[in-house]
Amino acid sequence: MLPPTKFRGRYVRPKTILAATMAVGSLLAVASPARAAAFSFTTIDVPGAIPGSTRAGGINNSGQIVGSFVAGATTHGFLDTGGSFTTIDVPGASGAGTVASGINDAGQIVGDFQDGTTTHGFLKVGGSFTPIDVPAPLPPPGTVRFTVARGINDAGQIVGNFGFGTNAADSHGFLDTGGSFTQLDVPGGFGTAARGINEAGQIVGDFQDSTTMHGFLDVGGSFTTIDVPGAHSTSAQGINDAVQIVGYFIDSTGDHGFLDTGGSFTIIDVPGASFTTAEGINDAGQIVGTSESSFAVAHGFLATPVSMVPEPSSLALLSVGVIVLWTIRRR
Repeated sequence: MLPPTKFRGRYVRPKTILAATMAVGSLLAVASPARAAAFSFTTIDVPGAIPGSTRAGGINNSGQIVGSFVAGATTHGFLDTGGSFTTIDVPGASGAGTVASGINDAGQIVGDFQDGTTTHGFLKVGGSFTPIDVPAPLPPPGTVRFTVARGINDAGQIVGNFGFGTNAADSHGFLDTGGSFTQLDVPGGFGTAARGINEAGQIVGDFQDSTTMHGFLDVGGSFTTIDVPGAHSTSAQGINDAVQIVGYFIDSTGDHGFLDTGGSFTIIDVPGASFTTAEGINDAGQIVGTSESSFAVAHGFLATPVSMVPEPSSLALLSVGVIVLWTIRRR
């Protein structure tokens, strides 16, 4: 046994001092001001859908989720309200079907459908469907071949993209404000698609340049490029009122979702999935999207933020250590 050591005029055994010192050191070692952000993931699969065919596209502040699934040989849209699923089919849609992409707090839903000859956007209010077709001519002149509605805010403003052909360069974004259409094209780019809009009218989407795809944020006609560091390509899909942006990027390992908070990027990967795309976000920070465990086997997901609990401060833990040493001294 080690002999006692004199500590502040009193004899204390070394192992006692060592234990106290290690306790304080251990406490201080974990006393970091950092916070760890995490998500709780819930899988979304529409009952009766072909397994691996459910995709989630949008979420509102009530937690209602929209997306698409395949049953038989037809694609259908869906509305998920607390786990209760409602099928969405635009009357007259062909077998290629209906896709629901966005929903606002009033429950108004936008998306696209095919009628056998072309693709149209739609707005669903209650049980009433209104087709959305960008009128021609918007520059450049030509016949509009397709219109796709992607997102809607509470003011009823709708964003999406339209095109004159099948080439990506023929795609242009649009903003529909009460039936008045504005064309959106990122300066210097081509193949622009608008995909999400918040209550302030800020719009996100993606565009092409000569080599790759980039995300963008449009604030009143001023465009900012969004590129996840290290990515080969980036697409922004959704935005909330706090200007948190979600989307996906591709790197050497595959497709990953991302959350962009003021230029700080958080990677979103569904556990066990090979690919993840984040497509919508509400003001509570809940994110929806699609994950794939293998090629063409898709599941929707809901990612709910886990509350970030601050770790104990260094000052508080130091106080504990001082008390421990003071107790030793008293003894």
